[in-house]
Amino acid sequence: MAIHPTALVDSRAELGADVEIGPYAIIEGPVRLGDRVQVHAHGMVRGHTELGPECVIHPFACIGGDPQDLKYRGEPTRLVVGARNTFRENSTANRGTAASGGITRIGNDNLFMASTHVAHDCVVGDHCVFANSVAIAGHVTIQDRVVLGGLAAVHQYGRIGRCAMVGGGGMAAQDVPPFTIAQGDRARLVGLNVVGLRRAGFSREVMSALKGAYRELFQAGMPTRIASEQVRAFYHDVPEVLELVAVLESSQRGICRSVGSSDGADE
Repeated sequence: MAIHPTALVDSRAELGADVEIGPYAIIEGPVRLGDRVQVHAHGMVRGHTELGPECVIHPFACIGGDPQDLKYRGEPTRLVVGARNTFRENSTANRGTAASGGITRIGNDNLFMASTHVAHDCVVGDHCVFANSVAIAGHVTIQDRVVLGGLAAVHQYGRIGRCAMVGGGGMAAQDVPPFTIAQGDRARLVGLNVVGLRRAGFSREVMSALKGAYRELFQAGMPTRIASEQVRAFYHDVPEVLELVAVLESSQRGICRSVGSSDGADE
């Protein structure tokens, strides 16, 4: 363990093996740091926050801050972070609120670039990338292997599906289905995230099925209910397509429309 003499470490903190805490870093409150966590100079971890093994906190990042919610009254809410996450300079991740269970959760192997923000009560999966200045509002769900381009933002209670991407500057006011790309303000679907699917190891057969399903669901001009029924029947043996349809059917905020589609009712 290496703790710089200028660092401030709360007596309530629990530190794992081989933790490194740099100059002027602050560990405040009942923080739990896993093995080999690094908190660089001027980094801060505070509150009821747990960091899994090998997380890295860069200068001026603040992890575990109070939720930015007017209903918050100092309750002992939590931030739970998995293993091998990197928080670059000036990034923030807030704890949850008592009204929503009190926990913000972040999975494993995520990269949060400079000046990103994870708000209260969010759930972030594994292997996600938040590019510079991305902000997700409260109660957002980000599933595994999502990429959010620089300056992108996600509305409260929004969902970004598995292996999806929101392009730089995109404003996702509605849910982005898994395996797709959305961009623009307000974000619209522009196609499948082919590069992301390849990187995730999807087979050609599955990608071909997803392309066919995408055309039926978002480009054929059919009502969503009818298109979903047809796609579910035709691709009944492709779990990834069924996952895509299930997200459309369960969305509470509605799904981002495809570029060129009507803004009218889709039923």
